[in-house]
Amino acid sequence: MSVTVREAKKPSDYRKALRFTFTLYRDNPNWVPPLIGEEMETFNPKKNPALEFCETKTWLAERDGRVVGRITGILNRRFIEQWKDLHARFGWLEFIDDAEVADSLFDAAEAWARERGMTAIVGPMGFTDFDKEGLLVEGFDELSTFAMLYNHPWYKDHLERRGYVKEVDWIERQVRVPAEGIPEKVLRVSELVFKRKGLHALTVRRAKDYKPYIPAIFALLEDTYAHLYGYVSLTEKLRDLYADRYFTFIDPDFTKLVLDSEGKLAAVGISMPSLSRAAQKAKGRLFPLGLFHFLAAMKNPEVLDLYLVAVRKDLQNLGLNSILMNEITANAIRRGVKFAETNAELESNAAIQSFWKFYDAREHKRRRVYRKDL
Repeated sequence: MSVTVREAKKPSDYRKALRFTFTLYRDNPNWVPPLIGEEMETFNPKKNPALEFCETKTWLAERDGRVVGRITGILNRRFIEQWKDLHARFGWLEFIDDAEVADSLFDAAEAWARERGMTAIVGPMGFTDFDKEGLLVEGFDELSTFAMLYNHPWYKDHLERRGYVKEVDWIERQVRVPAEGIPEKVLRVSELVFKRKGLHALTVRRAKDYKPYIPAIFALLEDTYAHLYGYVSLTEKLRDLYADRYFTFIDPDFTKLVLDSEGKLAAVGISMPSLSRAAQKAKGRLFPLGLFHFLAAMKNPEVLDLYLVAVRKDLQNLGLNSILMNEITANAIRRGVKFAETNAELESNAAIQSFWKFYDAREHKRRRVYRKDL
């Protein structure tokens, strides 16, 4: 049967696309499903403020009445204004291992981008850096983290067959929590920087105690990450959305703030107990039993997901990464955490890549943004 492509326009179309994704990975033990409610809200203009500055279109590839692929095209006006690049994005890419299906999806997305005057298309990327991005190209036999994409190995082959080339790569590592104690060099650097700069780590007991610092945290993230590939500044509505969505579940043991002598935010390190197994058990639904699995994962973690570290510009390259890791590692040891999974880190970021030499860490995943000139 030939493949037909049509635009997703109604909520029922997005539900079909989501059901297809769950079917595609049904027997894969390393795929971590998204929360269905959040995924549906992503494409709802009333729920996702990013759609105020992003033009987007989603296509479904169908064969014999069944969905066999999906792709979303994104024209991010804030990205174009900030970076002066006429680059469209593609994301939410899923398809069976079939050249006709892959070609039909990319033909639609590329034609749409050309019609809007774009000179290239890049992806997989989302509306902002808080969306999942980067095609997995190594590490298919490793459990995915809740915050990152997982995809089948054949995606890479079909993109490269169509002339897509590497734009940037990110690396992920599994880090063994040192049960014997914090690495001596990390501890020593931490103590020196604390004394010289008059810094101190803020002790927070409840997630709601972070609330007064949330505006400063987002301002610090903006300042730290603005120069990194593809970064798009967040609107006030998006900051409020992400604060409500993510800071509700923050574990104070694993998210640390460093303040200077004036009480101003100097650095932040955000990590959380791994939710991968909980998400698999929940099968995309928080209710009625999904929430129980997530709460259990938060209480007794064996694996920690390291989401991000941000350091104020005037204090960078002084060892504040060591301070944050000192605080997080101490609590990880106390609570019996065995491993930590790093978030995706740009391979060109020499500072963060060299930091892990002080730990027992293995590079086990690599993901990539591809580009095709139009």
